[in-house]
Amino acid sequence: MLRLSCLFALLASSVAAETLVATRTVRAQTLLGPEDVKVIERTIPGMLSHLDEAVGLEARVSLYAGRPIKPEDVGPPAIIERNQIVTLIYRRGGLTIAADARSMARAGVGDSLRVMNLASRSTVTGIVRQDGAVTVGGPDLSLYN
Repeated sequence: MLRLSCLFALLASSVAAETLVATRTVRAQTLLGPEDVKVIERTIPGMLSHLDEAVGLEARVSLYAGRPIKPEDVGPPAIIERNQIVTLIYRRGGLTIAADARSMARAGVGDSLRVMNLASRSTVTGIVRQDGAVTVGGPDLSLYN
């Protein structure tokens, strides 16, 4: 029984988890390709572990060669730039109002974004849609349309 438990302990320790690291220094706002990241045989809790978790996404911060990549270090590519004029859509029940707004930051599809309504100068937070509009108010069933 002792030998069996030792064998299981050895097998468990020989299976290494993987961690994703940058292969070179990558500047923030750069789309990540397969040449920018690699998987190493090392366990670092809370870090990305597979290539598909980062490839095609945008670096939100600078990534340094050999350093592990955290989930919050990458995100969907930005489709809205800071100070860009966007369409602000307010939905509540059957009511829909559209207005022009200025974005306060960069954002990608599904990101939360603060925008300033150009007519009222009020600042609101909404969700970026695939078409580049920002929706506030009630649930938007066409979020990704």
